[in-house]
Amino acid sequence: MARLYDSRKRILVTGGAGFIGSHLMDRLLEQGHDVICADNLFTGTKRNIDHLHGHPRFEFMRHDVTFPLYVEVDEIYNLACPASPVHYQHDPVQTTKTSVHGAINMLGLAKRLKCKIFQASTSEVYGDPAVHPQPEGYWGNVNPIGPRSCYDEGKRCAETLFFDYHRQHGLEIKVARIFNTYGPRMHHADGRVVSNFIVQALIGEPITLYGDGSQTRSFCYVDDLVEGFIRLMDTGPEVSGPINLGNPAEFTIRELAEKVVAMTGSASELVFRDLPQDDPKQRQPEISLARETLGWTPEIALEAGLERTVAYFRALLPELSA
Repeated sequence: MARLYDSRKRILVTGGAGFIGSHLMDRLLEQGHDVICADNLFTGTKRNIDHLHGHPRFEFMRHDVTFPLYVEVDEIYNLACPASPVHYQHDPVQTTKTSVHGAINMLGLAKRLKCKIFQASTSEVYGDPAVHPQPEGYWGNVNPIGPRSCYDEGKRCAETLFFDYHRQHGLEIKVARIFNTYGPRMHHADGRVVSNFIVQALIGEPITLYGDGSQTRSFCYVDDLVEGFIRLMDTGPEVSGPINLGNPAEFTIRELAEKVVAMTGSASELVFRDLPQDDPKQRQPEISLARETLGWTPEIALEAGLERTVAYFRALLPELSA
């Protein structure tokens, strides 16, 4: 049964050593909660959580969510899954297992504990969208057999499982669809445009753009995203989602590259490569539901967030240049 304590909670964060998970844990610890981080360190890194070791309310468990986990907690944030094409395409079968088996295992744990559970879903459930911007009611345009489908369809199946557990077992669920997010602690080799461009600019390599650079993305700074997570988790049982969380300010990939070059003072040139299969041409969240339900809108402009992210990668420059 659910633990009946005061406002201090014991919270499990799967994928907690990852980029977003580590920032989420920082916030939860700041709020006074006890936090268990479960991560197999496939894409997460110990560097992201080094500052938490020795914290009296933090515990790290090296664990793969495709296997059951038995802990006693009050809330679960399920963030475990490789989230960039470079990583999720490395072992696509394992990526699908992480999304599907991981969801089953965490939902089973939440069912046993009668606790609320958060699913970090993704804008990739919309595929290469035929509707722009993308509202939660849009069912998507996903290739189910393409090289990205291990992630896209894995996350779509995870959402199905969450809502079936909600309907069948009365489980309190919170599903967020995350759009492009950036900030300190991104993996330097994750293949995402923000980290790619910054690293290439700092070490003087050409900035690689795919297609003609006219495809668009909407970039949300990680602190804004984590605020959305917390607000969604704090809603009552009547709010399940899915809710889009992302910054609706839209930029072309070429605009982003030019901003990074200017901000870093780099002499890197822009080079163009073929667009990968099924790469979305447009990606922009419709966030009316988040505004109305959570009172949430992103506050950190792209330039401000990029400055912090560039500073992070600049500090890592000796490692990146080695």
